[in-house]
Amino acid sequence: MHALRIFGACAISLVLWFSAGKAVRAALMWAGSEVSHGDYRQARLAVTMLIFTLIVLNELVVMVGMLHSVRGALREIQARREGGEADEGMFGALNRATLVFATIYLAWSFHAEDAREFASLDLMKRADQDLMGSLAGIQGEGATGLIALDVRLSLAIAVVAYLLRTLFGWWHANGKVRGSGVLTTFFELAFAFYGLNAMFTFTSARSEWLSHRTVMTTIGDWVEAAEKAVPGWRAFWTWVGDVWPYVVDGLIVPLTWLTIAALVYGAFAEDTRAIVRGTRLDAVADRMERTHSLTRSTVTRATGGFQERWVPPANAFRLAVRGGAALFGMFCLCYVALRVGTDYGERGVRTLIGSEEPYLWLVLGPPLTFVRDLIVTVLTTCLLAATFDIAATRSRTAGQTLTV
Repeated sequence: MHALRIFGACAISLVLWFSAGKAVRAALMWAGSEVSHGDYRQARLAVTMLIFTLIVLNELVVMVGMLHSVRGALREIQARREGGEADEGMFGALNRATLVFATIYLAWSFHAEDAREFASLDLMKRADQDLMGSLAGIQGEGATGLIALDVRLSLAIAVVAYLLRTLFGWWHANGKVRGSGVLTTFFELAFAFYGLNAMFTFTSARSEWLSHRTVMTTIGDWVEAAEKAVPGWRAFWTWVGDVWPYVVDGLIVPLTWLTIAALVYGAFAEDTRAIVRGTRLDAVADRMERTHSLTRSTVTRATGGFQERWVPPANAFRLAVRGGAALFGMFCLCYVALRVGTDYGERGVRTLIGSEEPYLWLVLGPPLTFVRDLIVTVLTTCLLAATFDIAATRSRTAGQTLTV
């Protein structure tokens, strides 16, 4: 109910953010699929990867923007304002949250869906040319825009991106350049994608090399011996393998997105001290007392350390625990039900319309998909905001104020 109240108060801004993001995404997708084919192909592929980096950055900016646009409807934010706390602007939230958001986005491979959509569009646009080429014995270029860049060029650009990421990260940590946090995020994404493209070349050789290493062989022998000696070992791990995807989709992924909401709203999401508060390590943390403003700057110095990768999810889990197990359980249930419900709803609409007319769904499919994605994204944003708001309000009223 709280999520629906937030939706009623902020529906227009949420729809506008989502629509603008989809328009930019569609333009970048089209541009990338066009640029990746033609003369000077390697140069074109380098630009294509740059465009894909912008596609992912657009996703981060839109999600942060949608979460930030509902701040005014949250009781926790209203209480902070009444307490005289200055409200953070949109640019400040972007500058602070996008780098950690990018780390989480890459760690959970959310960018894989972006890559699949890009490859599908490219393959569809090149279908007729690739078909004619295959008849003439020429290998098609469709869906290769993100994997065909020369490894030497990929490594060179990745090194440059890493150096620029380090430079802008240092500037951001020391408050030197306005917007350096977003620029650090961009070069972090570029470094990751160009580096992944270079690693793609070595994947087969690396897998073969690993399979023959002594440690891997020993572990394989241990597993085989355990399967023979322990009753039910194979059945247990088969069951774990079947259940684990549901655990990820139903519990871990919602918690990860709750992390993003906590980052945007600024409730201990980056504060290492919050992890240990109330534990024996709190006395140790007293020796390293730092202000929240300094924490905001130091959290984005690098994305490879413990703090950047693990402290935000741990704090989001702690936030959910403060709100109560029932709150977190209801949040996960609503998160999953929203996706299952929209999938069944889309299937029902398609069934009602039917498919008697040839190529009908080439026209009706994209608008229907847009509406489904709009409903899921907007309501998920409201659900994340509502969950954070309830948990933070309960924590504050219990005397555990979430300082910013």
